[in-house]
Amino acid sequence: MGTAEMDEHLKANRELWDELTAIHAASEYYDVDGFKAGRCTLWPVEIEEVGDVAGKSLLHLQCHFGMDTLSWARLGANVTGVDFSSKAIELARSLAAEVGIAAEFVCCNIYDLPEHLDGEFDIVFTSEGAMAWLPDLTRWAEVIAHFLRPGGVFYIFEFHPIAGVFDDSWEVAEPRLRYPYFHSDEPIVFEPSGSYADPDAGVHARSCEWSHSMADIVNGLIGAGLRIEFLHEFPFTTFHSHPFVARGADGLWRYEAGPDQLPLMFSIRAVKQ
Repeated sequence: MGTAEMDEHLKANRELWDELTAIHAASEYYDVDGFKAGRCTLWPVEIEEVGDVAGKSLLHLQCHFGMDTLSWARLGANVTGVDFSSKAIELARSLAAEVGIAAEFVCCNIYDLPEHLDGEFDIVFTSEGAMAWLPDLTRWAEVIAHFLRPGGVFYIFEFHPIAGVFDDSWEVAEPRLRYPYFHSDEPIVFEPSGSYADPDAGVHARSCEWSHSMADIVNGLIGAGLRIEFLHEFPFTTFHSHPFVARGADGLWRYEAGPDQLPLMFSIRAVKQ
């Protein structure tokens, strides 16, 4: 795939996330008012597995409009968030100012981040839905390594690649293969539809997404010089991703027919050598 074609795919995605920012900010799903009142938007597993962040510098890649970034700041981290949507970064900066949290936000594609941001960080963090928007995991891992200090920690909490292969049409009652597991340079293109945060929202921009296997993710990090401390897999997901998952009392969604049978999320913690 040529550079011009790739630029068009990324441009479409940027237009989509510019459009989604206002939709998400107004949605019950994101509960911005709850965050302003003090709600932490991080999941307990993220807080537990990242560990104590007090006094540490933290870089959040693909931060959307920054509520997770600012939640890390509330836990004591010195935070910097990055996203390619100018609308999202504008809202993140406004939200930080409104709640009185010190944070830096940078608007750029993460592949270009070394040209827009200096320094090294104790922690590089990413989570939930970031991978599908990345066409090249080798470059992604190289950016992570570039910004980690020696001994610094990378952490990701993300939807499992296996979960990404299943049909997400709402009339499908059982897991059924629909999407590829292995990566292709050509993206999967979705025409305008609603958002996971508001299925009825009028969205006009198309999306271009890429599949990545677990091997792609792990080997990308290893190839960039990071040492994997752990890979954990979880039988739950954080939102209503498919019609065959049901929500539990803990707010997490599991495969209803076999709650412990299907990996739906994973986490990786890695250290720069």
